[in-house]
Amino acid sequence: MIDFSLTAEQQAVQKMAREFARSEIAPAAAAYDRSGEYPREIVQKAFDAGLVYATVPEEYGGGGLGALDQLIIAEELSAGCAGISSCIAINSLAAIPLVLFGSETQKKKYLGSACNERKLMALCVTEPGAGSDVAAMTATARRVNGEYVISGQKCFITNGGVADYYIVFATVDKSRGHKGISAFVVPRETPGVSAGKKEDKMGQRAANTTDVIFEEAVVPAANLIGEEGFGFKIIMQTFNHSRPGVAASAVGVARAAMEYALKYSKEREQFGLPIFMHQAVMFMLADMAKDIAAGRLLAWLAAWKGERGENNAKEAAIAKAFCGDMVMRVTTDAAQILGGYGYIKDYPVEKLMRDAKVFQIYEGTAQIQRLLIGRALFQESLSG
Repeated sequence: MIDFSLTAEQQAVQKMAREFARSEIAPAAAAYDRSGEYPREIVQKAFDAGLVYATVPEEYGGGGLGALDQLIIAEELSAGCAGISSCIAINSLAAIPLVLFGSETQKKKYLGSACNERKLMALCVTEPGAGSDVAAMTATARRVNGEYVISGQKCFITNGGVADYYIVFATVDKSRGHKGISAFVVPRETPGVSAGKKEDKMGQRAANTTDVIFEEAVVPAANLIGEEGFGFKIIMQTFNHSRPGVAASAVGVARAAMEYALKYSKEREQFGLPIFMHQAVMFMLADMAKDIAAGRLLAWLAAWKGERGENNAKEAAIAKAFCGDMVMRVTTDAAQILGGYGYIKDYPVEKLMRDAKVFQIYEGTAQIQRLLIGRALFQESLSG
């Protein structure tokens, strides 16, 4: 039987995350947006609250929460600030390859260290010439005397300048295309590893985003995650787990924009009435509410299927595509409702609109999600 109610434990997680967002994140959001600094103090408080590595199994020091629990946290924290929220969430995302495919030794060593010693992680997939086309990556991993020598440049890496561990994807054989890609754990202190310049972004500015450069960085063969040539599957499985969380984050940003626009519309008067009472504005808010509700349920469905061990690739792509477009539309309409004030930095909807755009880009663009959905439909038509 389908049940959309949250358990008592999930309600407690939601309340805790919401209170953390309101007390720790939201008051600092504008300042970090202006400075673009990494919110290290807030991240440390998130560790204290159990919000970092919340879905890593308890035996390695994580929170042991489920996929839907992570979505609940993501929505609440992103309603406070998407940039600061991503500083927290990226660690759990980067840990997914180890959780799903790492050896027991790797899990104890790296997940245990990350959770118990408060180490940060980053996922290194995208390259200057290989974004949507992951199989086109040129970073290499050469096998030399029982070790791997990694060379290449990754870009747009969240946590790139602050991470202690990098989960790096590189090809061991370019001629094999996506079947040559492998995954590795690379500690930050490895000789030849360096972070590039910090990107000056439109939105989500609190998130540390840099290049990560590997120049003949040597790691032992024990740092290979899974098997050689298994990396592309690891990437795809990782995205199937992470995209519902990204969708939930978009829901949080959209919800914050709607709540602020609703509050403003009840206070602002034009033609002798609060502007909420004018049908044009009321309908905009109604569309926001229905689209936010739809996005939340799509994200929950994708996470639910994944947690049950079912193939959720199509549902994850649907949630990501819908919510990315939805949050851009909702934040744009929120700015419209505020009129001139919506265009001014003194009011939060301007920031929310800037933060929203990247949801249509990272973790696979809106167009790539549609390609994945279309391919899934085609495969289903063949099997049906």
